[in-house]
Amino acid sequence: MFWCAFVVFFLALGNELHLSHATEVSVNNTENKLCLYANLMVNFSVTYEVGVNKSETVLFVLPENVTTEGSICNNTTSTLKLGFGDGHSWAVEFTKDNKTYQVDSIVFTYNLNDSNVFTNSTSNETKSVTAKPRITNVGVDTYYSCKSENVQRVESVTQTLYDVTLQAFVTNGSKSDTDTVCTADLTSSTVAPTTTVTTTAAPTSTPTPTLPTPTTGNYSIAPDFNSTACLMATFGLRIGFKQGDKVETINLVPSATEVGGACGVNSSILILTSDTINIMFTFNNDSKKFHLHALNVTVKPATGVAVVAANTNMSIWVAAVGSSYMCNKEQTLTVTETLTLYTFKLRVQPFGVEKGEFATAVECFMDSDLSFLVPIAVGVALCFLIVLVLISYLIGRRKSRTGYQSV
Repeated sequence: MFWCAFVVFFLALGNELHLSHATEVSVNNTENKLCLYANLMVNFSVTYEVGVNKSETVLFVLPENVTTEGSICNNTTSTLKLGFGDGHSWAVEFTKDNKTYQVDSIVFTYNLNDSNVFTNSTSNETKSVTAKPRITNVGVDTYYSCKSENVQRVESVTQTLYDVTLQAFVTNGSKSDTDTVCTADLTSSTVAPTTTVTTTAAPTSTPTPTLPTPTTGNYSIAPDFNSTACLMATFGLRIGFKQGDKVETINLVPSATEVGGACGVNSSILILTSDTINIMFTFNNDSKKFHLHALNVTVKPATGVAVVAANTNMSIWVAAVGSSYMCNKEQTLTVTETLTLYTFKLRVQPFGVEKGEFATAVECFMDSDLSFLVPIAVGVALCFLIVLVLISYLIGRRKSRTGYQSV
Protein backbone atom coordinates (compact mmCIF):
# COMPACT_ATOMS: atom_id res chain seq x y z
CA MET A 1 0.00 0.00 0.00
CA PHE A 2 2.81 2.38 0.89
CA TRP A 3 4.52 1.72 -2.43
CA CYS A 4 1.31 2.36 -4.39
CA ALA A 5 0.59 5.52 -2.44
CA PHE A 6 4.09 6.80 -3.07
CA VAL A 7 3.85 6.14 -6.81
CA VAL A 8 0.55 8.03 -6.99
CA PHE A 9 2.03 10.92 -5.01
CA PHE A 10 5.14 11.08 -7.15
CA LEU A 11 3.20 11.02 -10.42
CA ALA A 12 0.95 13.77 -9.12
CA LEU A 13 3.94 16.09 -8.95
CA GLY A 14 3.97 16.31 -12.76
CA ASN A 15 1.35 18.74 -14.07
CA GLU A 16 -0.02 17.49 -17.39
CA LEU A 17 -0.50 20.21 -19.98
CA HIS A 18 -3.33 19.60 -22.44
CA LEU A 19 -3.68 21.49 -25.68
CA SER A 20 -6.66 23.70 -26.47
CA HIS A 21 -8.87 23.16 -29.49
CA ALA A 22 -8.76 25.25 -32.63
CA THR A 23 -11.77 27.02 -34.11
CA GLU A 24 -13.05 24.96 -37.06
CA VAL A 25 -15.98 26.10 -39.22
CA SER A 26 -17.54 25.23 -42.57
CA VAL A 27 -19.88 27.49 -44.55
CA ASN A 28 -22.19 26.13 -47.24
CA ASN A 29 -23.63 28.02 -50.19
CA THR A 30 -27.26 28.20 -51.31
CA GLU A 31 -26.89 24.75 -52.88
CA ASN A 32 -25.77 23.40 -49.48
CA LYS A 33 -22.25 22.78 -50.77
CA LEU A 34 -19.07 23.79 -48.95
CA CYS A 35 -17.83 27.22 -50.07
CA LEU A 36 -15.72 28.42 -47.10
CA TYR A 37 -13.58 26.48 -44.63
CA ALA A 38 -11.44 27.58 -41.69
CA ASN A 39 -9.46 25.84 -38.96
CA LEU A 40 -7.30 28.25 -36.99
CA MET A 41 -6.30 29.81 -33.67
CA VAL A 42 -6.52 33.52 -32.86
CA ASN A 43 -5.38 35.31 -29.69
CA PHE A 44 -6.63 38.83 -28.94
CA SER A 45 -5.04 41.53 -26.78
CA VAL A 46 -7.20 44.64 -26.26
CA THR A 47 -6.32 47.71 -24.20
CA TYR A 48 -9.32 49.72 -22.97
CA GLU A 49 -10.06 52.57 -20.55
CA VAL A 50 -11.18 51.89 -16.98
CA GLY A 51 -10.91 55.45 -15.64
CA VAL A 52 -9.31 58.83 -16.16
CA ASN A 53 -5.86 58.17 -17.66
CA LYS A 54 -6.18 54.53 -16.61
CA SER A 55 -6.34 51.50 -18.85
CA GLU A 56 -6.35 47.73 -18.65
CA THR A 57 -5.31 45.08 -21.14
CA VAL A 58 -7.33 41.91 -21.51
CA LEU A 59 -6.27 38.80 -23.39
CA PHE A 60 -8.69 36.22 -24.78
CA VAL A 61 -8.92 33.70 -27.60
CA LEU A 62 -11.28 33.01 -30.45
CA PRO A 63 -13.45 30.30 -28.86
CA GLU A 64 -14.08 26.86 -30.26
CA ASN A 65 -17.82 27.50 -30.55
CA VAL A 66 -18.72 30.37 -32.88
CA THR A 67 -21.55 31.32 -35.24
CA THR A 68 -21.18 31.88 -39.00
CA GLU A 69 -24.18 34.15 -39.46
CA GLY A 70 -23.28 36.90 -41.92
CA SER A 71 -20.84 34.76 -43.90
CA ILE A 72 -21.28 35.14 -47.67
CA CYS A 73 -20.02 33.16 -50.67
CA ASN A 74 -19.96 34.83 -54.10
CA ASN A 75 -18.03 34.24 -57.31
CA THR A 76 -15.31 36.85 -56.77
CA THR A 77 -15.88 38.03 -53.18
CA SER A 78 -16.53 36.08 -50.00
CA THR A 79 -16.82 36.88 -46.30
CA LEU A 80 -16.17 34.55 -43.39
CA LYS A 81 -17.81 36.09 -40.32
CA LEU A 82 -17.45 34.41 -36.93
CA GLY A 83 -19.60 35.65 -34.06
CA PHE A 84 -18.85 34.89 -30.41
CA GLY A 85 -19.54 36.09 -26.89
CA ASP A 86 -21.67 39.16 -26.24
CA GLY A 87 -21.55 41.07 -29.51
CA HIS A 88 -18.02 40.22 -30.71
CA SER A 89 -17.18 39.15 -34.26
CA TRP A 90 -14.17 38.37 -36.45
CA ALA A 91 -14.62 38.69 -40.22
CA VAL A 92 -12.26 37.81 -43.09
CA GLU A 93 -12.85 39.43 -46.49
CA PHE A 94 -11.67 37.45 -49.56
CA THR A 95 -11.38 38.48 -53.22
CA LYS A 96 -10.54 36.33 -56.25
CA ASP A 97 -9.15 36.80 -59.74
CA ASN A 98 -8.78 34.08 -62.36
CA LYS A 99 -6.15 31.85 -60.74
CA THR A 100 -5.62 33.10 -57.19
CA TYR A 101 -7.44 34.58 -54.24
CA GLN A 102 -6.35 36.64 -51.24
CA VAL A 103 -7.44 38.09 -47.91
CA ASP A 104 -8.14 41.80 -48.32
CA SER A 105 -8.88 42.55 -44.68
CA ILE A 106 -9.72 41.17 -41.25
CA VAL A 107 -12.32 43.15 -39.31
CA PHE A 108 -12.43 42.53 -35.56
CA THR A 109 -15.46 43.98 -33.75
CA TYR A 110 -15.60 44.00 -29.96
CA ASN A 111 -18.26 45.12 -27.49
CA LEU A 112 -16.85 47.11 -24.58
CA ASN A 113 -20.17 46.69 -22.78
CA ASP A 114 -19.39 42.99 -22.25
CA SER A 115 -18.39 43.09 -18.57
CA ASN A 116 -17.33 39.44 -18.64
CA VAL A 117 -14.43 40.39 -20.91
CA PHE A 118 -13.91 44.13 -20.41
CA THR A 119 -14.13 44.44 -16.65
CA ASN A 120 -14.71 47.99 -15.33
CA SER A 121 -14.77 49.49 -18.83
CA THR A 122 -15.84 53.14 -18.82
CA SER A 123 -17.23 52.78 -22.35
CA ASN A 124 -20.17 50.77 -23.64
CA GLU A 125 -19.24 51.26 -27.29
CA THR A 126 -18.88 48.59 -29.93
CA LYS A 127 -15.59 49.20 -31.74
CA SER A 128 -14.02 47.76 -34.87
CA VAL A 129 -10.45 47.59 -36.17
CA THR A 130 -9.37 46.56 -39.66
CA ALA A 131 -6.12 44.68 -40.27
CA LYS A 132 -4.47 44.09 -43.65
CA PRO A 133 -2.67 40.73 -43.42
CA ARG A 134 -0.33 39.57 -46.16
CA ILE A 135 -2.30 36.54 -47.25
CA THR A 136 -2.04 36.69 -51.03
CA ASN A 137 -1.53 34.55 -54.14
CA VAL A 138 -3.41 31.56 -52.77
CA GLY A 139 -4.08 29.22 -55.66
CA VAL A 140 -7.71 28.61 -56.54
CA ASP A 141 -8.73 25.09 -55.43
CA THR A 142 -6.00 25.12 -52.76
CA TYR A 143 -6.15 26.07 -49.09
CA TYR A 144 -3.92 28.58 -47.32
CA SER A 145 -1.76 26.99 -44.62
CA CYS A 146 0.36 28.82 -42.05
CA LYS A 147 1.59 27.31 -38.79
CA SER A 148 3.74 30.33 -37.93
CA GLU A 149 2.45 33.31 -35.99
CA ASN A 150 0.95 36.22 -37.93
CA VAL A 151 0.73 39.25 -35.63
CA GLN A 152 -1.58 42.13 -36.59
CA ARG A 153 -1.40 45.31 -34.47
CA VAL A 154 -3.97 48.05 -35.08
CA GLU A 155 -4.55 50.85 -32.56
CA SER A 156 -5.15 49.24 -29.14
CA VAL A 157 -5.73 45.74 -30.51
CA THR A 158 -3.25 42.96 -31.24
CA GLN A 159 -4.39 39.83 -33.06
CA THR A 160 -2.12 36.79 -33.26
CA LEU A 161 -3.07 34.14 -35.83
CA TYR A 162 -1.38 30.73 -35.93
CA ASP A 163 -2.04 27.16 -37.05
CA VAL A 164 -4.17 28.68 -39.82
CA THR A 165 -5.98 26.72 -42.51
CA LEU A 166 -8.27 28.78 -44.77
CA GLN A 167 -10.00 28.02 -48.04
CA ALA A 168 -12.39 30.30 -49.90
CA PHE A 169 -14.10 29.84 -53.26
CA VAL A 170 -14.38 26.06 -52.88
CA THR A 171 -15.51 24.76 -56.26
CA ASN A 172 -16.13 21.04 -55.81
CA GLY A 173 -17.98 21.11 -52.49
CA SER A 174 -15.09 19.70 -50.46
CA LYS A 175 -11.87 21.07 -48.98
CA SER A 176 -8.83 20.76 -51.21
CA ASP A 177 -5.99 18.36 -50.43
CA THR A 178 -3.46 20.82 -51.88
CA ASP A 179 -2.12 23.72 -49.85
CA THR A 180 -0.52 27.08 -50.51
CA VAL A 181 2.02 27.45 -47.70
CA CYS A 182 2.81 30.86 -46.20
CA THR A 183 6.30 32.31 -46.63
CA ALA A 184 7.04 32.07 -42.89
CA ASP A 185 6.53 28.31 -42.92
CA LEU A 186 8.71 27.86 -46.00
CA THR A 187 11.68 29.27 -44.06
CA SER A 188 10.94 27.55 -40.75
CA SER A 189 10.33 24.13 -39.32
CA THR A 190 7.13 24.38 -37.30
CA VAL A 191 6.77 21.90 -34.45
CA ALA A 192 3.28 20.65 -33.75
CA PRO A 193 2.53 20.40 -30.01
CA THR A 194 2.10 16.99 -28.43
CA THR A 195 -1.21 16.12 -26.81
CA THR A 196 0.21 16.07 -23.29
CA VAL A 197 3.31 17.50 -21.65
CA THR A 198 4.68 17.03 -18.13
CA THR A 199 6.98 19.39 -16.30
CA THR A 200 8.90 16.52 -14.71
CA ALA A 201 9.46 14.43 -17.82
CA ALA A 202 12.89 14.47 -19.41
CA PRO A 203 13.16 15.44 -23.09
CA THR A 204 13.16 12.70 -25.70
CA SER A 205 16.89 13.19 -26.25
CA THR A 206 18.83 14.87 -23.48
CA PRO A 207 21.27 17.43 -24.93
CA THR A 208 24.87 17.36 -23.82
CA PRO A 209 25.40 20.28 -21.40
CA THR A 210 28.05 22.15 -23.38
CA LEU A 211 26.74 25.65 -22.65
CA PRO A 212 27.41 27.60 -19.45
CA THR A 213 24.53 28.23 -17.07
CA PRO A 214 22.33 30.94 -18.64
CA THR A 215 22.71 34.47 -17.31
CA THR A 216 19.84 35.48 -15.05
CA GLY A 217 17.79 38.26 -16.61
CA ASN A 218 15.50 40.74 -14.87
CA TYR A 219 12.37 41.57 -16.85
CA SER A 220 9.45 43.85 -16.02
CA ILE A 221 6.40 45.44 -17.64
CA ALA A 222 4.88 48.77 -16.61
CA PRO A 223 1.56 50.25 -17.78
CA ASP A 224 3.34 53.47 -18.84
CA PHE A 225 6.63 55.31 -18.36
CA ASN A 226 5.47 56.98 -15.16
CA SER A 227 4.29 53.79 -13.44
CA THR A 228 6.00 51.07 -11.47
CA ALA A 229 6.07 47.49 -12.70
CA CYS A 230 2.86 45.49 -12.96
CA LEU A 231 4.65 42.28 -14.04
CA MET A 232 8.07 41.13 -12.88
CA ALA A 233 10.16 38.11 -13.80
CA THR A 234 13.72 37.00 -13.25
CA PHE A 235 15.27 33.80 -14.60
CA GLY A 236 17.93 32.24 -16.76
CA LEU A 237 16.57 30.46 -19.83
CA ARG A 238 17.91 27.71 -22.06
CA ILE A 239 16.10 26.07 -24.94
CA GLY A 240 16.86 22.61 -26.28
CA PHE A 241 15.62 21.74 -29.75
CA LYS A 242 16.08 19.13 -32.46
CA GLN A 243 17.58 19.80 -35.87
CA GLY A 244 17.09 16.52 -37.68
CA ASP A 245 18.64 13.83 -35.48
CA LYS A 246 20.83 16.33 -33.64
CA VAL A 247 19.86 18.02 -30.37
CA GLU A 248 21.06 21.60 -29.95
CA THR A 249 20.82 24.09 -27.10
CA ILE A 250 20.76 27.86 -26.98
CA ASN A 251 20.77 30.34 -24.10
CA LEU A 252 18.71 33.51 -23.93
CA VAL A 253 21.08 36.47 -23.50
CA PRO A 254 19.35 39.12 -21.34
CA SER A 255 21.57 42.00 -22.53
CA ALA A 256 20.54 41.30 -26.14
CA THR A 257 16.84 40.82 -25.39
CA GLU A 258 14.00 43.30 -25.84
CA VAL A 259 11.11 43.15 -23.37
CA GLY A 260 7.45 43.68 -24.23
CA GLY A 261 4.05 42.67 -23.02
CA ALA A 262 0.98 43.91 -21.21
CA CYS A 263 -0.73 43.63 -17.83
CA GLY A 264 -4.41 42.80 -17.61
CA VAL A 265 -6.95 42.09 -14.89
CA ASN A 266 -7.20 38.37 -15.61
CA SER A 267 -4.37 37.90 -18.12
CA SER A 268 -0.85 39.27 -18.51
CA ILE A 269 1.80 38.60 -21.13
CA LEU A 270 5.59 38.81 -21.19
CA ILE A 271 7.30 38.89 -24.59
CA LEU A 272 11.08 38.42 -24.90
CA THR A 273 12.67 39.02 -28.29
CA SER A 274 16.26 38.54 -29.39
CA ASP A 275 17.96 37.78 -32.70
CA THR A 276 17.71 34.06 -31.99
CA ILE A 277 14.77 33.58 -29.60
CA ASN A 278 11.22 34.92 -29.52
CA ILE A 279 9.11 33.73 -26.60
CA MET A 280 5.74 34.83 -25.27
CA PHE A 281 4.53 33.83 -21.79
CA THR A 282 0.79 34.22 -21.11
CA PHE A 283 -0.32 34.21 -17.46
CA ASN A 284 -3.94 33.85 -16.32
CA ASN A 285 -5.59 34.21 -12.92
CA ASP A 286 -8.95 33.20 -11.47
CA SER A 287 -8.84 36.01 -8.84
CA LYS A 288 -7.32 33.63 -6.29
CA LYS A 289 -4.39 31.95 -8.04
CA PHE A 290 -2.32 32.64 -11.14
CA HIS A 291 -0.54 30.23 -13.45
CA LEU A 292 1.39 30.12 -16.70
CA HIS A 293 -1.32 29.48 -19.28
CA ALA A 294 0.45 29.53 -22.66
CA LEU A 295 3.87 29.48 -24.29
CA ASN A 296 4.73 30.50 -27.85
CA VAL A 297 8.37 29.89 -28.79
CA THR A 298 10.38 30.56 -31.95
CA VAL A 299 14.06 29.64 -32.14
CA LYS A 300 16.20 30.92 -35.03
CA PRO A 301 19.57 29.15 -34.83
CA ALA A 302 22.65 30.31 -36.71
CA THR A 303 22.47 27.22 -38.92
CA GLY A 304 19.47 25.19 -39.97
CA VAL A 305 15.83 26.26 -40.07
CA ALA A 306 13.78 28.03 -37.42
CA VAL A 307 11.71 25.99 -34.98
CA VAL A 308 8.26 27.12 -33.83
CA ALA A 309 6.35 25.54 -30.92
CA ALA A 310 3.24 26.49 -28.97
CA ASN A 311 1.21 25.21 -26.04
CA THR A 312 -1.92 27.21 -25.27
CA ASN A 313 -3.51 25.50 -22.28
CA MET A 314 -0.94 25.07 -19.54
CA SER A 315 -1.22 25.15 -15.75
CA ILE A 316 2.22 25.50 -14.15
CA TRP A 317 4.02 28.06 -11.96
CA VAL A 318 0.96 28.29 -9.74
CA ALA A 319 0.78 30.74 -6.81
CA ALA A 320 -1.75 32.93 -5.04
CA VAL A 321 -2.50 36.31 -6.61
CA GLY A 322 -0.49 38.89 -4.68
CA SER A 323 2.44 36.52 -4.17
CA SER A 324 5.25 35.40 -6.46
CA TYR A 325 6.32 31.96 -7.71
CA MET A 326 9.95 30.92 -7.21
CA CYS A 327 12.07 27.96 -8.24
CA ASN A 328 15.84 28.33 -7.88
CA LYS A 329 16.59 24.78 -8.99
CA GLU A 330 16.74 23.96 -12.68
CA GLN A 331 13.29 23.20 -14.08
CA THR A 332 12.70 21.17 -17.23
CA LEU A 333 9.57 21.86 -19.27
CA THR A 334 9.08 19.56 -22.26
CA VAL A 335 6.93 21.63 -24.59
CA THR A 336 7.01 19.21 -27.53
CA GLU A 337 8.97 16.13 -28.52
CA THR A 338 11.51 18.38 -30.19
CA LEU A 339 11.61 21.49 -27.99
CA THR A 340 12.36 21.78 -24.27
CA LEU A 341 12.70 24.78 -21.95
CA TYR A 342 15.10 24.89 -19.00
CA THR A 343 14.72 27.64 -16.38
CA PHE A 344 17.26 28.63 -13.70
CA LYS A 345 16.71 30.80 -10.61
CA LEU A 346 13.14 31.49 -11.67
CA ARG A 347 10.89 34.02 -9.95
CA VAL A 348 7.75 35.49 -11.52
CA GLN A 349 4.88 37.70 -10.41
CA PRO A 350 2.45 38.63 -13.20
CA PHE A 351 -0.25 40.16 -10.96
CA GLY A 352 -0.50 42.29 -7.84
CA VAL A 353 3.01 43.80 -7.93
CA GLU A 354 3.38 46.63 -5.41
CA LYS A 355 6.14 49.26 -5.29
CA GLY A 356 8.11 47.42 -7.96
CA GLU A 357 9.07 44.58 -5.63
CA PHE A 358 8.38 40.85 -5.54
CA ALA A 359 5.87 39.72 -2.93
CA THR A 360 6.38 36.69 -0.67
CA ALA A 361 7.30 33.70 -2.80
CA VAL A 362 5.62 30.33 -3.14
CA GLU A 363 8.49 27.88 -3.59
CA CYS A 364 8.47 24.99 -6.00
CA PHE A 365 8.70 21.49 -4.54
CA MET A 366 12.34 21.11 -5.58
CA ASP A 367 13.29 24.17 -3.51
CA SER A 368 11.31 23.14 -0.45
CA ASP A 369 12.76 21.41 2.61
CA LEU A 370 10.70 18.33 1.76
CA SER A 371 12.48 17.64 -1.51
CA PHE A 372 15.13 15.56 0.26
CA LEU A 373 12.38 13.15 1.32
CA VAL A 374 11.88 11.89 -2.23
CA PRO A 375 15.01 9.67 -2.41
CA ILE A 376 14.42 8.60 1.20
CA ALA A 377 10.83 7.65 0.40
CA VAL A 378 11.99 5.71 -2.65
CA GLY A 379 14.53 3.81 -0.55
CA VAL A 380 12.03 3.06 2.21
CA ALA A 381 9.44 1.92 -0.31
CA LEU A 382 11.92 -0.41 -2.01
CA CYS A 383 13.03 -1.86 1.32
CA PHE A 384 9.40 -2.38 2.34
CA LEU A 385 8.71 -4.12 -0.96
CA ILE A 386 11.73 -6.41 -0.52
CA VAL A 387 10.55 -7.32 3.00
CA LEU A 388 7.08 -8.17 1.67
CA VAL A 389 8.59 -10.39 -1.02
CA LEU A 390 10.76 -12.21 1.55
CA ILE A 391 7.81 -12.73 3.91
CA SER A 392 5.70 -14.09 1.05
CA TYR A 393 8.54 -16.42 0.06
CA LEU A 394 9.00 -17.74 3.62
CA ILE A 395 5.26 -18.29 4.08
CA GLY A 396 5.16 -20.17 0.78
CA ARG A 397 8.04 -22.44 1.79
CA ARG A 398 6.45 -23.14 5.19
CA LYS A 399 3.19 -24.19 3.55
CA SER A 400 5.10 -26.45 1.17
CA ARG A 401 6.89 -28.21 4.06
CA THR A 402 3.60 -28.68 5.93
CA GLY A 403 2.14 -30.34 2.86
CA TYR A 404 5.06 -32.77 2.57
CA GLN A 405 4.83 -33.69 6.27
CA SER A 406 1.11 -34.49 5.92
CA VAL A 407 1.88 -36.91 3.11
